[in-house]
Amino acid sequence: MSTNDKPTRKQLAYLRNLASQRGQTFQYPTTKAQASQEIERLLKGKPDSRLERAIEREQEYEITSQDLDATRVREDEVGGWGSSARWGS
Repeated sequence: MSTNDKPTRKQLAYLRNLASQRGQTFQYPTTKAQASQEIERLLKGKPDSRLERAIEREQEYEITSQDLDATRVREDEVGGWGSSARWGS
């Protein structure tokens, strides 16, 4: 394996799945070797339980369904629809 080989789709999909199961993030790998290292690191961690993931999803929903999300675009900030949408002044 060359050090410049890009990670495979299979590696990237496995990384996303592992990170999701363990409630962690990962640094996007630029080589197959980096992807393998991240996979090994994530495999050492304990997977979150189904209950923990359900609680996190519920908390995410509560934040995004209320005005607690600071990055959320409010209706009064935008006018128009689709390609004609514009930021309000």
